[in-house]
Amino acid sequence: MSTPETPEEPRSADDGTPAEGAQVSEAEAELAAQRLERERIERRKAERQGPIEAGAKLSGTAADLLAAVRAVESGEKPPATVFEEARPAPRRPAPEPVRRAPVVPEGPAAPAEGTVGEVREVLTRGGAPAALAAPAAAALGEDAADLLREDPWQLLRVPGVRPEQADGFARALLGGEAGPDDERRGRALTVWLLEQAAAAGHTVLETAALTEALGRQGVPGPEDAVRNAIAEGDVLVFQDAVGEAVGEDEEQPVRVLVGLERCALAEESLADGLARLINSAPKQDGAAEEWERAASAAEGSAADLIRAASGHGLVLHTGGEAALAEPAALLNAAHGMGLRAWAATHSPVGRERFASRVDGPAVATVAGLLSGAEGPGRDPEGALAVDLLVVLDAPQLDVETAALLSESLPDGARLVLSGDPAVLWSVGPGRVFADLLAARACPQIASRRPDPGPLGELVSGIGVGELLQVEAPEKEVVIVPVRDAGEAVHRTVQLVADSVPRALGVPAEETQVITPGHGGAVGTRALNAALKERLNPGPGRFAGFDPGDRVAWSPAPGRTLPGRVVGADGQGLRLDCAGETVVVPRDRVEQTVRHGWALTAHQAVGARWPAAVVVLPGDAVPALSRPWIYTAFSRADRHLSVVHGVDQALQRAVAEVPAKPRTTRLPVLLAPQLPGAAE
Repeated sequence: MSTPETPEEPRSADDGTPAEGAQVSEAEAELAAQRLERERIERRKAERQGPIEAGAKLSGTAADLLAAVRAVESGEKPPATVFEEARPAPRRPAPEPVRRAPVVPEGPAAPAEGTVGEVREVLTRGGAPAALAAPAAAALGEDAADLLREDPWQLLRVPGVRPEQADGFARALLGGEAGPDDERRGRALTVWLLEQAAAAGHTVLETAALTEALGRQGVPGPEDAVRNAIAEGDVLVFQDAVGEAVGEDEEQPVRVLVGLERCALAEESLADGLARLINSAPKQDGAAEEWERAASAAEGSAADLIRAASGHGLVLHTGGEAALAEPAALLNAAHGMGLRAWAATHSPVGRERFASRVDGPAVATVAGLLSGAEGPGRDPEGALAVDLLVVLDAPQLDVETAALLSESLPDGARLVLSGDPAVLWSVGPGRVFADLLAARACPQIASRRPDPGPLGELVSGIGVGELLQVEAPEKEVVIVPVRDAGEAVHRTVQLVADSVPRALGVPAEETQVITPGHGGAVGTRALNAALKERLNPGPGRFAGFDPGDRVAWSPAPGRTLPGRVVGADGQGLRLDCAGETVVVPRDRVEQTVRHGWALTAHQAVGARWPAAVVVLPGDAVPALSRPWIYTAFSRADRHLSVVHGVDQALQRAVAEVPAKPRTTRLPVLLAPQLPGAAE
């Protein structure tokens, strides 16, 4: 490998995905399915018992907050001593909080024009952009205008609004009444910070982390702000047992956590659904002898997987691309026994790749399965009509999606979660697959099939923290050192348009560029502009796009579908995504469609291409981690080019920068429901 020089161009990292948007028919179907599952989740939550009695020996903040928990549970107001001594002035009454459903890909029908008009008038009076009227009305409901007049900081509920913008809006509406110590501001910022934490993967935050973040936002009494948010029902508080009691008379210590209702319901429902699978014997549609014959006909870890699935409701399977042969063998064996067996992938690209390994049309995407647009449909009870469901790309499951899946499975069904634990985790809250692997609550089958060739050797080394110099006689791996941002863009375009097609026979449309973020001099925006100019120049007649453009369409947060523009008409932009025609409404194009010659690693996960060009400019160092590098490098099937401008930071990131920790509750929620937990 060549030694690159380090460029010093400034650049902002951004691993986010485009905003939501979806085909109308698919969105309506998915919304209906999610509403049904939410109702089931809420019914299950109503049946749960209250929290365990614990914490009598706590002192200080934790004891005060635990008292608040119990007061809220009993319908009383928490004592004023939560976090700090009561203030002399009594807290004025606040209106009953507005409960809003979690955001879904397309959402219900657009808000009424009258509501939008009223909101627009309030926004204009407060100096906020009128363009926020429709999103604010959608986020806050039909009483949005009144809510904003009474509490201008509710503007923070609108996606994309920052605290400083909400503060300016509040000052314009309230004048001298608006101040940093306003109780409404503290509550709104508490919710906003938890929303930001959910976007970063946390399902809850420890109180110390939350109050510290509130302090950084200039809230004078952060503990009081959290207490008020709990009292008003804006957020939920939890006590989770940790460690062991010191003596017989000592109660088990707890940690106090704060989270959003939608994340809490989803994580609790997921724990319930998984416990149901673990504790129930799977329905024996095929005799034990048939399962054993199928296992005997398989080899190695495929046989282990079939045997594990034969007798357990939940099984975890780990491995890379080559290991996909094992869930395929399980699916084919189940079909041979007459079982209703399906697989679900993260993306349509992954679906098409896996479908070639399976007998019959038994592969869907997770989103299509839940919405009913793909898969076997649902039985009269509302459960998925399956006996066995194999979910691939399992690390991409967030708690909300995983909860919907677990609640959708009928009694006696088998669930196999399969994936590569070294890739990036889900864009949404939670680390479901990693939490389950750590909990060791069910059989785990680790594949013994390594990915082959120099690329497989390189990626396997990264997975264990080593950046190997592999022999690549057929140019399977090429390092291209660059000095600055301009050279990085130039060499990337040259590789995609000329070098890779000429030397390896891989056309430009089968080569994917991957870079750490959207912004900056070598982000996806800059690279896509340069690649479009070279590969498909045009005036961008429809919102910047032309027929033939490669695009990345985001039908929902965390889901990116690669596609190609085929045209545009009065209905919107027409795309071809993995052979499916998609029409993106004209007013959703800007928010949901990007050019797609270059993607982030989060957008690329769940798909692979014959060739990948991974771009690492000098200012990308803060964004690099072992999971990011593993994910980006493993998107290539035949050839990987690394446009290398980070010097030794690449090796350090592989060896020293693991995945960022996420705060979740799934292991704690699941543990008491496992066999032997009461012993």
